[in-house]
Amino acid sequence: MAPPLDPATTATLVSFTAADRHVLDVVRTGAAALSLGGSAFIVLCYLLFKELHKFSFKLVFFLALSDMLCSFFSIVGDPSNGFFCYAHDYSAQFFFVASFLWTTTIAFTLHRTVVKHKTDVEEFGSIFHLYVWGTSLAMSILRTIGSDYGRPGIGCWIQPASTGKVAHLITFYGPLWSAILYNGFTYYQVNRMLNNATRMAVVLGDRSNQLDMRSDRKAVNRWGYYPLILIGSWAFATINRIYGFLYPGHKIFWLSFLDVGFAGLMGLFNSIAYGLNSSVRRAISERIELWIPERVRKVFPTFSRHRDIQPENELVSLIVEGQN
Repeated sequence: MAPPLDPATTATLVSFTAADRHVLDVVRTGAAALSLGGSAFIVLCYLLFKELHKFSFKLVFFLALSDMLCSFFSIVGDPSNGFFCYAHDYSAQFFFVASFLWTTTIAFTLHRTVVKHKTDVEEFGSIFHLYVWGTSLAMSILRTIGSDYGRPGIGCWIQPASTGKVAHLITFYGPLWSAILYNGFTYYQVNRMLNNATRMAVVLGDRSNQLDMRSDRKAVNRWGYYPLILIGSWAFATINRIYGFLYPGHKIFWLSFLDVGFAGLMGLFNSIAYGLNSSVRRAISERIELWIPERVRKVFPTFSRHRDIQPENELVSLIVEGQN
């Protein structure tokens, strides 16, 4: 998802030259466009391919939807118009937090299925929606404390007073780093469980189970990179916020550049990591094959190779297999 300039950054853009502000705006818009395209692609795949209408991928769909809407509002924000700026502020904050929280629902589903061996994850669907949308709304409302929301002319974000800066750190970076810690802890537990299962299979000499465990470990090792998306996307933004909080009025251009650039690409990173799994690639390949004439498929048999490829045990596959 591509953010507009973060509140603390936008509030202090007056310390940058016009050229600096233009560069930051171009980076913000470019990152937003990339994230919008990636997220919209995953949303479109879910809507077009019925075989993806499983509970596990539905969570990925809502993650991509949050990223897509946040990127959209990042692009259309108009600081010269008070109404649009006001709507932009609330919408961006709301969908930012929603994206963070949807990653925790995916982590929870994986943990409950793989570690606890429960098959009741679909029963949490309504709870997930209440948790994500309710928390996002609460954080957006609480963020107005001590802040001049939607002030046009400088940027489409709050212009925080000292109280507003604290509220911003709590309502935005609180959910962000809570999600990072929870996702990391969940991966650690899943990885530990698979390690124990692999050792037990070795002791018992169960070769087929060993192969399954190795396949699952490969999938979980890949999933282990997912928490790094949040860290990589928001590390510079966090440093920039803390620096701005400790040294108000002293802004570093290159830090703000990395801030808006990496944070803006999070939607693209999410769409690649969570969305482009084996199930999506297989569905796309099957549709492409339908459009290719039979005589071309005979000449180029590689177009049909996906039929002989078993779906990888990636994040979504692990959850679905656990439920079945």
